[in-house]
Amino acid sequence: MLKTLLLTIIIVGISIFMLAITIIFKKNGRFPNTHVGHSAAMRKRGITCVQSMDAMERKDNPHRIAEQSQKHKS
Repeated sequence: MLKTLLLTIIIVGISIFMLAITIIFKKNGRFPNTHVGHSAAMRKRGITCVQSMDAMERKDNPHRIAEQSQKHKS
């Protein structure tokens, strides 16, 4: 049981290290930005992030017509 646990911890540690090699050894190494809104190719195609679109839609439009609720009397 102990051998299996140690072997698992060693394998996971090596895997994490190998995934982070470019980040650790590269000058100013960073994780790649995979956000849709920051991709030039996606912007060129007109594809944007849903969260960004939602935030833009929630902003108040100064040119909107105010809605009035009227009760019709019968």
